[in-house]
Amino acid sequence: MKKRKKQDALDYHALGRPGKIEVVPTKPYSSQRDLSLAYSPGVAEPCLAIAERKEDVYKYTAKGNLVAVISNGTAVLGLGNIGPEASKPVMEGKGLLFKIFADIDVFDIEVDATDVDLFVNTVKAIAPTFGGINLEDIKSPEAFEIERRLKEELDIPIMHDDQHGTAIISSAALLNALEIAGKKIEKVKVVVSGAGAAAVSCVNLYKSLGVKPEHIIMVDSKGVISDSREDLDEIKSKFIAKTKKKTLAEAMDGADVFLGLSVGGIVTKEMLKKMAKNPIVFACANPDPEIAYDIAVAARKDIIMATGRSDFPNQVNNVLGFPFIFRGALDVRATTINEEMKLAAVKALADLAREPVPIEVTIAYGETNIAFGKEYIIPKPLDFRLITTVAPAVAKAAMDSGVAQQPIKDWDAYRETLDQRLGLDNKLIQSITQKARRSPKRVVFAEADHYKILKAAQISREDGVAIPILLGNKELINALIEEHGLDLSDIEILDPREPEESERRNRYAAQLYNNRKRRGFTLSETRKIMHERNYFGAGMVEAGDADAMISGLTRNYPATIKPALQVIGTDPQVSKIAGMFVIITKQGPLFLADTTINYSPSAEELADITVLVHEAVERFRLKPRIALLSYSNFGSTDGEEAVKVRNAVKILHDKYPDMVVDGEIQANFAINTKMVDDIFPFSKLAGKRANVLIFPNLSAGNIAYKLLQEMGGRDAIGPILLGMKKPVHILQLGSSVREIVNMITISVVDAQTRQKQGK
Repeated sequence: MKKRKKQDALDYHALGRPGKIEVVPTKPYSSQRDLSLAYSPGVAEPCLAIAERKEDVYKYTAKGNLVAVISNGTAVLGLGNIGPEASKPVMEGKGLLFKIFADIDVFDIEVDATDVDLFVNTVKAIAPTFGGINLEDIKSPEAFEIERRLKEELDIPIMHDDQHGTAIISSAALLNALEIAGKKIEKVKVVVSGAGAAAVSCVNLYKSLGVKPEHIIMVDSKGVISDSREDLDEIKSKFIAKTKKKTLAEAMDGADVFLGLSVGGIVTKEMLKKMAKNPIVFACANPDPEIAYDIAVAARKDIIMATGRSDFPNQVNNVLGFPFIFRGALDVRATTINEEMKLAAVKALADLAREPVPIEVTIAYGETNIAFGKEYIIPKPLDFRLITTVAPAVAKAAMDSGVAQQPIKDWDAYRETLDQRLGLDNKLIQSITQKARRSPKRVVFAEADHYKILKAAQISREDGVAIPILLGNKELINALIEEHGLDLSDIEILDPREPEESERRNRYAAQLYNNRKRRGFTLSETRKIMHERNYFGAGMVEAGDADAMISGLTRNYPATIKPALQVIGTDPQVSKIAGMFVIITKQGPLFLADTTINYSPSAEELADITVLVHEAVERFRLKPRIALLSYSNFGSTDGEEAVKVRNAVKILHDKYPDMVVDGEIQANFAINTKMVDDIFPFSKLAGKRANVLIFPNLSAGNIAYKLLQEMGGRDAIGPILLGMKKPVHILQLGSSVREIVNMITISVVDAQTRQKQGK
């Protein structure tokens, strides 16, 4: 198991383009004119402008949105001093988080320098490239000196996230935990296990919030840092406690707050029981907390607890802070990240946790209700409000404290730009994955004799999304499992051809015969075709022996959908089924239909397809904004197809006046709000970028999604089959493992929704 997970991690980083980040041009470069502007001779003009006025570097280059993530690899979380090269995957990962959470570009820089002077001089020499610097995974005490000197000698935002990120997040958690516990910050007694960079920064920030220095006891590997110790360095000497206590256990006796930034398993139930009433315990050692969450809450019913783990409530996760702190600092061109900005982030995070949680966030985490309380004292990392809450707070603090060089004048406009930056590309998949995990469903795979299907089944089971059922030759499937080192133990494997499945075959055949006996089927024919996996799998879903079916990886679409239509059939309330694809873009998901089923639908059928898609998009908790596409715009031509689309829109406007839908409209206008606003201000799409595109025929839809998928390099989910009585979803030929996993997740959520509706 451990070996397989190790290989999965290595494959994730190595397969395809190695690493996790790349540089993408932001300007046109296809013509000779473009190149002459991008480089010689045109590039001379911005160079001269910057030479004359240095501040114009922010106007003509990417500096203002570019952060360096810099490390020497001397204190990589959980791995120690592994060196600069070995730290690079971590730094690339940090760059990825900056981008997806705050739309900040990153160059990761690994410096082969353990000497403080050499490291500082190296960073200073390259600093003109960047708008900010995130120091990462540098061991203490050098980390303190490096950050101090760089902040003194450079005029851009600099933050050692290992120190301040944890301090900011845990401080927000502390404020809210104290409110729930009914305790005043100036009276609480705090014990800190650990004396590294993060612990020191946490203590300093806690003091800024109002914790009394004399109420803090810090403990390192040798015991309490007290005035009886003679082995303390300059940093630790600043945190000497006047106490006779020697051990962690003694220090925790009567304490109100425990902060752990040390090693796992060092806190016992007995220690917790000796803490004060309503104890606050932040056990943040990774990967294992100082005391396990379940043990802690069993020991003290009144405990308020946080950890560094995502599988328990109240995760102290730095991603709640650093993307948005740098976002706010960059946007006002701050010269530093000061104490006022950090405290502003603390307050913004604490306040956000007390606000009502949007339904999208609760769905993303598979919970019915998330509300301020013992199990929710800090926001969730996927809360889309973080960027519009924390970044403005940090920006305003920078302005108020006099370190902002480019103050914000219109805060509403600023928040709107933050919403646009949000980067919704992963949010849909994250949301449906979390929802699927809430109630995994049985998914039958009709093509389990293929490695991709088996790998996707394994991932979906490991992620807690689905309960796979595999169809096919058992010997062949087990050989593939063995060959590829997959872990599919205890997963049900059925071979429809084997005699032991005769009872099921006959039951499913009788079911099909009863449904289709007036459509040319005889009982003997249905018994015969039930040997075929697509019929057998559909029979399982129809009989309730499985909740959903996935097929189509190795067979063409008509051959896969026919058994599903014959065995399961369409929803009685639906007159037309359709196929929908979801293309994941930076601006959010783009839904395309019909891409797989209807060759040339009539105006009435186009309207029916649109209604199906509208309902499907709403199930994703998104507001559909629908464009019916054509080669013309609002009556500019009277060709047969344009008129058909125009008539479909009229039907929709008459029957569903509240639906945001319009057409006929060309594709570029549908997704370019400014063009619609300027030329067609009367349209229902004015001011609203379409997120649903309905195509006039199958050729247009099929060609469009395949071009977008291949040329855009974007994830695609689909085809999602709409209008079936029960969940059946058909893969593209040659789908990737990732695409199959996405389809499995969609099928589970589909099954959940239908069961909730009693279908």
